[in-house]
This record gives sequence, structure tokens and C-alpha cells, in this order.
Amino acid sequence: MLRAQQPPGDAGSAAARALMPAGYGSLRREDVAIEVRDDGLTIRAIPLEEGIIRTLAPDSYQSLHALRERVAPQLARVAARTGLQTVQAWHVQFFNVRQGDARYDPRGMQVRSAGRDFRPLDVLPLVPGYDDGRLAQGRAVDAVFVFDPAIALDQPLTVTLGAQQSTTWSDALLQRLDRERAAIWSRAAANRKPTSTKERHPWQPGRSASSIPHP
Repeated sequence: MLRAQQPPGDAGSAAARALMPAGYGSLRREDVAIEVRDDGLTIRAIPLEEGIIRTLAPDSYQSLHALRERVAPQLARVAARTGLQTVQAWHVQFFNVRQGDARYDPRGMQVRSAGRDFRPLDVLPLVPGYDDGRLAQGRAVDAVFVFDPAIALDQPLTVTLGAQQSTTWSDALLQRLDRERAAIWSRAAANRKPTSTKERHPWQPGRSASSIPHP
């Protein structure tokens, strides 16, 4: 089962040190996204925690990691304002796939975790006009939703997006993440090159002092 991860900047935490290496994931965004359709809108949400996004293929990981880094100063300000040591960030996108305009609630996301309901502490728009709450046909907007870190990503969640609820973050999805993490450790281990005997230090056994070249 997934273990909750701290942000990579928290170098002193055991969780941060235990993160699997980046760049070895193979999952697609769709594999970890919570997605609902609501009257012509498609809404997709992905937690930006390293323990989640490192399971993604390298291009997707780099994109979401860069996004998290870009908003890091704003996340730090939200944490300071709310008296929290850290916060949990989610990337949320709204797409209009129907003819005409579609309306959406720019702050309409709620997460139920371990019997508690969490509403965003703040929402950080990523495109102009995000707060308009209206999308023309074929247009997409996105934002980073900031939550209390008490949301347990290692447990099933119920997420409300717009007028719809999703239980996509289920035991099945968590098991998929666990399998991918195990595969990442295996890929990383296979990529390490064993030290050749030819690469031994000059003073290691097997070479005499007389065979060491002198300047």
C-alpha cells in the first residue's frame, strides 16, 4: 500500500529519503487521474506529491514536477498563512467538450479522506480568466488546488468535482501505484553498472606498488 510522502525539499524526513528515484516511471496521467464528466465538462485532478508523480513516464513527471516547483513559493505562503508546515497540491483541469459555453465552479472541489471533508485552502490559477467560471467550446483551463496535508493519499478517497463524485482513488488504483513503485526500484537497480575490476583503486589488492605509474 502507498506510504504518504513528504515533499522532496524536506531532506530531513525519512519519507523523502525513501522516495523511489525519478525518471523510471511508466504510468500515464490517465492512470492516476481522478476524472469526472459533468454536463459537458471533463474535470481531471492529479495530486502533485512526488510519491505519486514519480510513477509517471518521464515526460509527464518532468512536466508536473516543474509545475510544482513553479508554484512552490505560493504554496509556502499558503502554509505560512494557515500555520501548517507543508500543504498538499493538486493539479485540476477543466475541459469543455460540448457546443456553446459551459459553466464551472473554479473552487468546486472537495476531498473526503478518513471520514473528514477537505475543501481547498486556496486555489492558484495557472491561466488568465480561470476565475470567470465559464469555458468556450474546446477550451481548457487549469489551476493548482491547495489542501491540508492531512488528506491520506495512501487510502481510498471520495472526490467531489463540480456536481459529481468520484471514487476513482480506490484500492485498485493504490495497488497499481504499489506495483509501479516496485517496478521502478527494479528498473533503477538494473540500470546501475557494477564496478569493474579494472576500475579498482590503485592501492586495492591485486596491484603492487611497483606497477603504479609515477608522475
